[in-house]
Amino acid sequence: MHSLDLIILAGGKGSRVKALLKNKPKPMAIFNKKPFIEYLIQNYSKYHFKNIYILGGFKSDQIFKKFEKKNYNCISIKCFKEKKLMGTGGALNIIKRKKTNDFILINGDTFLDVDIQKLIKSCSKNSYGSLTLIKNNSYKSNKKLTTMGLKGKNINYKKKGGLMNGGVYYFKKKIFKYIKNKKISLEDEILPSLIRNKKICGLVVKNSFIDIGTPNNFKRGKKFLLKNFTKPAAFLDRDGVINYDRGYVYNFKDFKFRPGVIEGLKFLKRKGYYVFIITNQAGIGKGLYTEKQFLKLHNKLKIKLQKKNIYFDDINFCPYHPNAKIKRYRKVTDLRKPGNLMVKQILNKWHVKPKNSFMIGDKVTDKMCAQKSKLYFEYANKNFYTQIKKIVRKI
Repeated sequence: MHSLDLIILAGGKGSRVKALLKNKPKPMAIFNKKPFIEYLIQNYSKYHFKNIYILGGFKSDQIFKKFEKKNYNCISIKCFKEKKLMGTGGALNIIKRKKTNDFILINGDTFLDVDIQKLIKSCSKNSYGSLTLIKNNSYKSNKKLTTMGLKGKNINYKKKGGLMNGGVYYFKKKIFKYIKNKKISLEDEILPSLIRNKKICGLVVKNSFIDIGTPNNFKRGKKFLLKNFTKPAAFLDRDGVINYDRGYVYNFKDFKFRPGVIEGLKFLKRKGYYVFIITNQAGIGKGLYTEKQFLKLHNKLKIKLQKKNIYFDDINFCPYHPNAKIKRYRKVTDLRKPGNLMVKQILNKWHVKPKNSFMIGDKVTDKMCAQKSKLYFEYANKNFYTQIKKIVRKI
């Protein structure tokens, strides 16, 4: 898969829901103790993106404080602010100057879970990108973009009925030919032009959708997000569980999957589980390899698994050790197993069903971590897939 960036448009004022925002920009509206935009980042960071860019505008300092230079699932976040509001299309000029890759674009105030690989494959060779289409739920804000259909791969207009814009896009970088350095609307100007010229494809998506830009939808946001994001979780040690433990694995050429891992990870996805990696990485503190090398391995791992439609939802690692060679990593911390701070951090970030969740490890420190976290635990056995099936049935 070629390099992709994720771009989140987060510059809207939220005029229609101003009274509900409590002096926050719309993407920072709090639902279930976390900002709406964080749900978007969590959902899409399971894919391999080279960069995540957030384009802020109104009160964007709040977004910067929360996300600038933060790392989600081995991807660094970079935030940018429009000097003056340039519309949803004009805002992309910030990224145009950064020599971006092809990119996925999402609105910071809507949620739709989309299979990114299917969206990319829906795009024809000569088109500029592909747009998600969903059932028209009586939205009437832009008639042109709520009465769409498909003719072959290309989007066309329908006189009545039809599908609406789902707010998730795949664009090739040549789309910047359409984006001039002026105020311009993606929805009202750029997309209609692409549709007229048969330069944009579409993918029909049947997953649940929400736009928090209206009072009624804003009020149902809490239940909607809990329903769509609350799942049981598999907490997995890495070395000795996912791959053979050959001692401080940090080069991808040394990373070899254990039997049944691919089948087991696919099974967990089918059963609706989050998959979290919880791993001690004392080799970083001992100076055997760097955090950059660790992240590079995991990004390569994400690419390999993504080709098989498999994803890790998050990765938490501890580089610290009481006897670390490198001073900044030399400390005693509950982040390091048998401490359970890595698990606590995951539970604080994600909506996890503890009752149906479990941990698999290969050391007594993994078991102690699971016990402190009140998670069902098993040591890794010969075949990951066989073991996973039995655990899921048991709990």
